[in-house]
This record gives sequence, structure tokens and C-alpha cells, in this order.
Amino acid sequence: MSARGRDPLSGRAAVAGIGATEFSKDSGRSELRLAVEAVRAALDDAGLTPGDVDGLVTFTMDTSPEITVAQACGMGDLSFFSRVHYGGGAACATVLQAALAVAAGVAEVVVCYRAFNERSGRRFGAGVQHREPSAEGAALGWALPFGLLTPASWVAMAAQRYLHRYGLTPEAFGHVAVVDRRYAATNPAAHFYGRPITLADHAASRWIVEPLRLLDCCQETDGGQALVVTSVERARDLPHPPAVVAAAAQGAGRGQEQMTSFYRDDLAGLPETGVVARRLWRTAGLGPGDIDVGILYDHFTPFVLMQLEEFGFCGRGEAADFVAEERLPLNTHGGQLGEAYLHGMNGIAEGVRQVRGTAVNQVPGASGVLVTAGTGVPTSGLVLTGDG
Repeated sequence: MSARGRDPLSGRAAVAGIGATEFSKDSGRSELRLAVEAVRAALDDAGLTPGDVDGLVTFTMDTSPEITVAQACGMGDLSFFSRVHYGGGAACATVLQAALAVAAGVAEVVVCYRAFNERSGRRFGAGVQHREPSAEGAALGWALPFGLLTPASWVAMAAQRYLHRYGLTPEAFGHVAVVDRRYAATNPAAHFYGRPITLADHAASRWIVEPLRLLDCCQETDGGQALVVTSVERARDLPHPPAVVAAAAQGAGRGQEQMTSFYRDDLAGLPETGVVARRLWRTAGLGPGDIDVGILYDHFTPFVLMQLEEFGFCGRGEAADFVAEERLPLNTHGGQLGEAYLHGMNGIAEGVRQVRGTAVNQVPGASGVLVTAGTGVPTSGLVLTGDG
């Protein structure tokens, strides 16, 4: 990996607007309409119009093309459009791409969006049903014939190794689920609003793939989320305090695959997250002690623990105690376990609210927020701070 120092992107762009649809199990409308609703809501929040937008970024998985969203929203010319691969690993990278475009002068106002009917339509939890011939498909071919057909089954391999390595029981994962659901219980936008859980509830939930129980797995959600990225200077003239992009990074580790990286030296960690962590801390000039809130991608609870360790919040094998002792506010919106599964984009929105001081579960004085994207795949992350 390159040893270069702090990159010049830090402090050049900010998230100036956030918007979302409701989070549901059956939206009753197309994914394009969800995308447009979220984009318009984000522009309204930023005090901007569709005509101000000259860039769009989304996921390769998204079914709503940039030009179609632009047309449906009433936007004009686009000077920048981009897509990021690897499912949930793309979330923070959409903001990275937008910030790069703004900093380079390629675009002035870039909207990042993700919209899907992931519960009423395609359900990722259903596993691989069909795969076109590809290099990615060939990698999966080493796992699928042996029964590893779903994301939960792929993560379970690493989770089992983690427990074995550190002499833990599945209760270690339950602390993450309990914390997420406690925050979701006080968030009216969350699917599990008013429904906290206990460690006993976690232990009583049915096995999905040992050592993962039902309450270790995120939801399936219909909805859309959008974010408006512009220069810090322009954001200062808009209605809300800027959430400054102090650092943004992508990372893929040696021997990386899409959630089936079983042939690396160690299954009890997330090397791709380590790549992101080193870049973020170096670029932002910050460290774990400077972070007030962690919004960590929580499609499965074990990977939250591994992320905390990769980012240096605690030692290896110590993350369960770190979470249980609540040393850092985590997923204050309820996360993907408690609020909604929007491929991590709703987590970025929560990071923005914490910096603004408008979150439902606001952490007093929050000025440094770490946001991460999907793990087990090539991933990404952000450090958001207040302006000055």
C-alpha cells in the first residue's frame, strides 16, 4: 500500500442536504419513483433545485440510471455521473466520488442516491438464484456448491472463526443487536420503533446459520436515500450547517473477494476495513479518540465488532466488551438492524444529522463522526466533521 500522506481532498466538500422516502416492507411504487422522491427531498433540504444539479452518483446495483433520474427530476445538463461497485461497500464511496468531482471543479452540485424495493422485490437474503458467467461468479463457484448460498452463510464462516480465535460465545454479537435496537426504539423513522430487545431476546432468536441468529442479521427494506454534496464554501450559504468531508476512502485487501475471502491468512478480521481506516485517519489527521459517534455498517453483527478493532477503538477480540460498556455511541439511528437496510446510505444521513445537531438520538457536542460502508466486500468510509 502507498505510504503517501494526507490527501488534498480533506475539507474541500460537504454534505449539504439529505432526503429519504419512508422505510417500509412494501413501497407500492417503482424503484425509480423512490429514487426521485429521495433526490427531491435532499434538494429541498439543501435549499437547492433540480436545475442546480450537474452530477449524480449511485451504485452499480441500482436500477435507476443517472440520466433517467435526471430526466424524471427535471434536471438539466450533467457534467459528471458515476457508479460504484460492490453492493453496500459503495455507500461512502458515492460521497467520495462526489467530493472528488466537486474538489476538481468537474461538477458543482452532486447528488448521491440509492433506491430499491429490497423487501417487496429482489431480496438479497434469498441468496444466489442465478449468476451469469463472470470472474466474480467463478469466485463464488468455490463456495456455492458446498451450501454457502447466502450472505449470512458467507459471514458465518468468519464469525465462527472470530469466536474460536478469541474464546467467545455468540452472545458477543448480541451486544451490537441490543444497542442498535435501543436506538431504533426511540427513532420514529425506524422499522423497529418502540421495540427494543435484550440479550435474552437475542439468544432466544432462531439460528439462521450458526453462529448467526435472526437478530444478528439486518432487515430487508424498501426505500430511497439521497445526499447532496457541494463545496464547503457553497454549503455555508445553504440552510443547514455543512457536514464537512474531513476524509473519504475506499479499500480492498489482499486476496479480496466479494464476501467469500476465505483463503486469506486470517478470517477473524477485515483487511479491507483496515485499508480504509489507515487512509481515513491519515487524511483527517484524527484518530479513534477524536470520534464522537460511530455509524458502522451492520448488515451482520460480527462485522461491527471487527470494524471497531480494525479502526483501533479497541484491541483484537475486545470489541464485544467495548460495545457492552458503551464506550462510543454506535448507530444512533438504529442502524440497518433497527432503522432500515438502505445499503448504508441512511447511515451517512445519520452522520450528517449528528454533525448538524438534529439527530433524534443526538450525542451532545458531536463534531467528529465515522461512517463506514459494507464489509466483507471492497469497502469505503467517511469522517464527517463540523465546519471549523
